[in-house]
Amino acid sequence: MPDVSIAPSILSADFARLGEQVREAEQGGADWFHVDVMDGHFVPNISLGPLIVAAMRPLTRLPIEVHLMIERPERYLSEFINAGADRVIVHVEASVHLHRAIQAIKELGAQAGVTLNPATPLVMLADILPEVDLAMIMSVNPGFSGQRYIPASTTRVRRLREMLDGIGSPALLSVDGGVTPENAAEIAAAGATALVAASAIFNAGAPIAQNIARLRSAAGRR
Repeated sequence: MPDVSIAPSILSADFARLGEQVREAEQGGADWFHVDVMDGHFVPNISLGPLIVAAMRPLTRLPIEVHLMIERPERYLSEFINAGADRVIVHVEASVHLHRAIQAIKELGAQAGVTLNPATPLVMLADILPEVDLAMIMSVNPGFSGQRYIPASTTRVRRLREMLDGIGSPALLSVDGGVTPENAAEIAAAGATALVAASAIFNAGAPIAQNIARLRSAAGRR
């Protein structure tokens, strides 16, 4: 099994010290950064935008992925990619023309990711999986950091792993929401290859590098 990648979500970062914390996370072994974008419609919260991505871009050499929790995400793909996003993740529930959105992300020069809410059947991913670079399980209801991991998500990770393997897809399998050192081993054993974590990295009462190392160690990978 490959090593599990760790993607700090800046949603829980201290924005007064964002540059410093981005550098700490990169030096501490982060594999890429995760930026949560919310519009107050698709999810009950508002957060971040292209300006944050543009501000982060010169601060790190690591990839930046943007998770668009917004209605009609295709309207803003070029803005985020032009700002410096290396990968854009869209929700199956948010885009009427999902295949077109995935194609547009790739045509704009970025990697394409897809995700879905905890109650959305995994079958909704079946036809788009061959087209994506990353498939992500939401293990909380999107909108807020610090939520508890939904236990049934582990079964969904295992099923998505089977779906990806069944078509021979090299896509990353990421998990976002409530990821902690206490459940990282379970998630990795189910087949995840990437863990997104916000409060477990930025609000865990220890240095960022130590929190990243704890997650990586707990996942059973070096």
